[in-house]
Amino acid sequence: MGRGRAKAKQTKVARELKYFSPDTDLSALERELHASTQRDTGEPRREPDDDDGYDDYDRWSAGGR
Repeated sequence: MGRGRAKAKQTKVARELKYFSPDTDLSALERELHASTQRDTGEPRREPDDDDGYDDYDRWSAGGR
């Protein structure tokens, strides 16, 4: 296929994508958004522990090996 035909095909595909508007299932979208909202608020968020991993070092440096 020559460059002209390839470009024409790309233009045709781009036009189809630009102007094609499929039917949107708004009820499915609402269910999906509602489900993610419930999942986010249903479980309390855990705060990160204050443990930074230096407890062993602190004990060692203080002489409490």
